[in-house]
Amino acid sequence: MNGNEKKNVGNHISAAVTIAVFLAAAALFILYVRRGEAAFVLPEVCGLGLSFRADGFRVIFALVTAYMWMMTTLFSGEYLNHSRHTARYYRFLLITLAAMLGLFLSDDLFTAFVFFEIMSMASYVCVIHEEKQDALDAGAVYLAVAVIGGMVTLMGLFMLYHTAGTLKFDELLPACREVFGENRAWMYVSGACILFGFGAKAGMYPLHIWLPIAHPAAPAPASALLSGIITKSGIFGVLVISSRIFLHDGYWGMVILLFGVVTMLCGGILALFSVDLKRTLACSSMSQLGFIFVGIGMMGLLGEENALAVRGTILHMFNHSNLKLVLFMAAGVVVMNIHKLNLNDIRGYGRKKPLLMYVFLMGSLGIAGVPLFNGYISKTLIHESIVEYIGLLNEGRGAQTFAFAAGADAAALFRVIEWLFIITGAMTVAYMLKLFAALFVEKNRDAAVQESFDEEKHYCTKLTAAVLAVSATVLPVLGVLPRLTLDKLADMGQGFLLGEAPEHAVQYFSLTNLRGGLYSIVIGVLIYVVLVRGWMMVKEKGQETAYVNRWPRRLDLLEVVYKPLVNVVIPEVLGFICRCVDGLTDGLIVLARKTTHRQLYEKDMVPKGYGLAVAAGAACNLVVGWLNRTVLRKHPLERDYILKFAENEYTLKQANRVITASISFSLLMFSIGMIVVVLSLMI
Repeated sequence: MNGNEKKNVGNHISAAVTIAVFLAAAALFILYVRRGEAAFVLPEVCGLGLSFRADGFRVIFALVTAYMWMMTTLFSGEYLNHSRHTARYYRFLLITLAAMLGLFLSDDLFTAFVFFEIMSMASYVCVIHEEKQDALDAGAVYLAVAVIGGMVTLMGLFMLYHTAGTLKFDELLPACREVFGENRAWMYVSGACILFGFGAKAGMYPLHIWLPIAHPAAPAPASALLSGIITKSGIFGVLVISSRIFLHDGYWGMVILLFGVVTMLCGGILALFSVDLKRTLACSSMSQLGFIFVGIGMMGLLGEENALAVRGTILHMFNHSNLKLVLFMAAGVVVMNIHKLNLNDIRGYGRKKPLLMYVFLMGSLGIAGVPLFNGYISKTLIHESIVEYIGLLNEGRGAQTFAFAAGADAAALFRVIEWLFIITGAMTVAYMLKLFAALFVEKNRDAAVQESFDEEKHYCTKLTAAVLAVSATVLPVLGVLPRLTLDKLADMGQGFLLGEAPEHAVQYFSLTNLRGGLYSIVIGVLIYVVLVRGWMMVKEKGQETAYVNRWPRRLDLLEVVYKPLVNVVIPEVLGFICRCVDGLTDGLIVLARKTTHRQLYEKDMVPKGYGLAVAAGAACNLVVGWLNRTVLRKHPLERDYILKFAENEYTLKQANRVITASISFSLLMFSIGMIVVVLSLMI
């Protein structure tokens, strides 16, 4: 069996497995609709046992996970046709699938953490699959964030279990409310630790550093999974702690909201400046995840009136998964044909490719929040939750916020947040318009290259074309029929977040709700015309305009903050601490040997085992004896140098033995070794 046959066998087996998993997830979905939720436990596994539950929310995302894995695996057959190590890729892809399903169906934080860590380790192999230097560097950052985030999350789980006495989802809320008053600060600290790990996987600022570099480095099918569903594993954890530990907590909600606004805004800016196709989509994911964090924050602030925020959060998680599946697979078609990502190199590639244009257009319109597409529905719900909270503040109601923002001041603050939400949506319109224009409207600067693009008719197989077409057609169907599709899903999923149905049905296409989307579209077109076309494109001598990366390098957190921190600051600080500890240890030992543990000798003792001291001392004694008889006759020296030298030699031997054999020294060396290993992963 040759290499291509082995690749085909691996792809066929993986495709069969993912199709079977999808059918099983669909059966579980139907079973839930007919009979309600189900639960089961694997006792004694990993000590505490693993528990699972299939309710509405978890069944939805188990089905989404299986659907995305099936589509990307079918797409991978052609994409990885000329790649190496495909057997390894498919093996770890299936391990990651199993871990994701275990995570989304988990019924306690311990089970969720176990599968979260398995997923992080297995997905690392998919990131570095191509084994190029940029892929290895991206994988190192990805793994470092995953390992450090996992350790911090585990510490938070220990603290939470110590305080609440349980990690079961259904038991957490009453247990935490019982102890919250006397352990308020402790609960916030444990919640912050858990948020650190899950937020890092969800691309939350400033822990987003892996996202813009891992997506471009990974194969396009893996990028679709990283962006579309693996980031949702982090969102899942944030949702659990926000609804089962800090339910209706305004302070917690405000913190999540502020992180969400910054993540949303920074992701949009990075995507707008990017001139790399997959990096733009990766930064777009960061921005869209920021929208989801805004929804989670509004859930806490609105308290019992958070129906719109709950439904908007669930639906934007669902919609973003489907949107990034379509967009990254469309980008994968470009990459597997011309093996380039820079917008200047791929300009005009899709001009005469109607299927690719249709697929990319559906994804672009959906993620931009254009009415009649799925992204518009979920963004409208989150936006209306902000508007609703402003109304509550104007009425003198609303959950607690920070002390500096109350009443009219708080209402003004949230009007700013509302406009940042709209402006970020406008940036989404602008950067998706940039990508679409570069691929399907503009011509390549090289006429010969453009001609070769236009002549290329068979750019994907029939199977790949079918996968692209089906995935893209789902998006407008969801947007045109929200009552029959998205609203039903929201009804199923809101119970997991302890949300209630809204008092009245949302009129998605009323003029009031359309206004926010139209504002984003108009502002986005202006940003594209003025900023992208007018400033981010320059005309080179003798050629047409070209896209230029104008993002200042000094604003790159990874290069300016994290790498210097790991390569310079931390080693210097740890080196100084180790030198201080080493010097202190030596000093204490010497002090002890000079005082409390000083070895005394009697004058008539003959030391044994100290040959060097005896020889040197005897020689000195002869010299001193002669001096005492001659020069120092009146003031002779009364000292036995054999005993003196033996005592010094004994002190040195004992100090060396204590230092090298002490437990503290061993632990110090072990700790330094662990720190070096972890930090080397980030270099």
